[in-house]
Amino acid sequence: MLDDRKLAVLRAIVEDYVSTNEPVGSKALAERHNLKVSPATVRNDMAALEEEGYITQPHTSAGRVPTDKGYRLFVDRLSQVKPLSGAERRAIETFLAGAVDLDDVVTRTVRLLAQLTRQVAVVQYPTLTRSTVRHVELVPLTDRRVMLVLITNTGRVEQRVVDLPEVVEETRIAHLRAVLNACLDGCGLSSVPDLVADLPERLAPEDRPAAVTILSVLLETLVERHDEKIVFAGAANLAGADFATGLRDVLEALEEQVVLIRLLGETSDTPSALTVRIGAENPYLRGTSVVATGYGSGDNQLARLGVLGPTRMDYPVTMGAVRAVARYVSQILAAS
Repeated sequence: MLDDRKLAVLRAIVEDYVSTNEPVGSKALAERHNLKVSPATVRNDMAALEEEGYITQPHTSAGRVPTDKGYRLFVDRLSQVKPLSGAERRAIETFLAGAVDLDDVVTRTVRLLAQLTRQVAVVQYPTLTRSTVRHVELVPLTDRRVMLVLITNTGRVEQRVVDLPEVVEETRIAHLRAVLNACLDGCGLSSVPDLVADLPERLAPEDRPAAVTILSVLLETLVERHDEKIVFAGAANLAGADFATGLRDVLEALEEQVVLIRLLGETSDTPSALTVRIGAENPYLRGTSVVATGYGSGDNQLARLGVLGPTRMDYPVTMGAVRAVARYVSQILAAS
């Protein structure tokens, strides 16, 4: 275990290196930080930190830089999440509150997060499997075609055009709409197949062909892989970043939806839990750091969002921004 003085030296090294992107020397540390010890003592502490693997010397006669292990200790024990200012919180709330639908919420969120952190922001769309039905709409387009609209509690809207096997009057379409909503309102999407399995048998014979066709399209909509839809923004922020894995690997990862989902991590039962994975802790993209958390409606985590960047990251600022943005997105979904 490191004593308080060595922890203070490590904190100062991390803060200076993140700020300057230059290896940190003992003299500079003693001058810039109120460590209340001599440069010689700082050198001894730095030697101990290097021996323990918390810092390393990239070049001979150079200062030290943090290792993944050093960043991990900094995040776990030495850093405090930097709260956003009142002006920043109001700006976030105003910007996100202007969204008109779920797509707009996601687009605004990813742009905002990239601007706040100056990293690559990644937002996963709310998973359909964790959503519930708010409303099913059937809109007649012609006498043999209707628009099926599925609206979830997260504000997600899925639309499909359904070609009916026969001419169906609008009054019968209205009846099918009422039956569907009475059956499905508020139920989880994962339970929809069981709930509608015997629905056609409960209808009048003349309504069954149209009902079977509409339900088949509805079920096809639910099994499509919407859970893997992810958007990102802020790729231009990578230009000045220093990645141990190389910028090419990072750019390739951004094009792979499955990799991004794995980087964000698994959903959990604690939506507000903030996860920070540093360097080698990211098996899918070593040399990067990912700060992520869940968002949702109430206690129901629907998806995750976060940022990806180099290990030389301002963790307190990034963690504060990710947490704050996720909280505001959750409030919008809960109120929508």
